[in-house]
Amino acid sequence: MQIYKSRPNLMLGFHGCDESVRDALVNHPNQIKKSQELFDWLGHGFYIWENNYQRAHQWAVDKKARGSLITPSVVGVVYQLDNCLDFTDSAFIDLLYYFHSSMKDDLRIANKTLPQNKDIANDKFHDMIIRELDCAVIEYMHQKIEEEINQNILTTGYSDLKRFDTAGGVFTEGGPAFEGAGIQTKNHIQICIRNLNCIKGIIIPRQDTPFP
Repeated sequence: MQIYKSRPNLMLGFHGCDESVRDALVNHPNQIKKSQELFDWLGHGFYIWENNYQRAHQWAVDKKARGSLITPSVVGVVYQLDNCLDFTDSAFIDLLYYFHSSMKDDLRIANKTLPQNKDIANDKFHDMIIRELDCAVIEYMHQKIEEEINQNILTTGYSDLKRFDTAGGVFTEGGPAFEGAGIQTKNHIQICIRNLNCIKGIIIPRQDTPFP
């Protein structure tokens, strides 16, 4: 039901990055850079972990180990989902299935092949970290929705279709938390913010203090 699709409430997430990036985001909150990698799990946008400081920090630590940043850090993000492409909702999973089929047909006509999700080297858990297929299908879907919105406006002056402001989903990775476990060590909820107006504030997270 459409009346339950909007998510106006404020939420808190965390973005792992280099300390220099953290400081730039806090001091210049209107200069936010979206990720546009071919393998972005939820398509292109600004990525955060929902209410998960530790996962964001570990991501930055792992990036340092690979030589991709100098000082691991975390920035807090106050945001709202608004019109969210929510992959915990069956309706949006069905939507993605439809656009995957449509994209496959388009590529077949163009004599091209679908990209594939791939493992990184030495990933014994086969988590398919390189998600080129997922990213391509999601971006294809956004493109087709945008084209239909523009066509509707051209022909009727308005469109009932809405662009997705954000995308989100639950992801399991990292191998079992203990022997035989279904819970994995890097489970998390990931959010991709496409409409940067959904970001209401950027903060340096406080440290815990004793209470009482």
